[in-house]
Amino acid sequence: MAYRISADCEKCGSCEPECENQAISEGGETYVIDPERCTECIGNYKEPRCFEVCPVAAPERDPERKETKEQLLEKWRKLHPGKEPKLF
Repeated sequence: MAYRISADCEKCGSCEPECENQAISEGGETYVIDPERCTECIGNYKEPRCFEVCPVAAPERDPERKETKEQLLEKWRKLHPGKEPKLF
């Protein structure tokens, strides 16, 4: 599943620089996550960095964007051609 950011977001900006897929950007009232770029940090980290750094736990799994670990890893490979993913 891709992540999304809930209305609890305080727009502190701590999540945006943590995303190596550049999936997070400032939206209207909250930050937003581009589901086409979100891999739940598979390929980069063991756990989603946006969730780890958020002071209010605003990032959450999007139940409408169900993807397997293999699908997320394939998406990561398309975003980072020529790089080797970190596998945990």
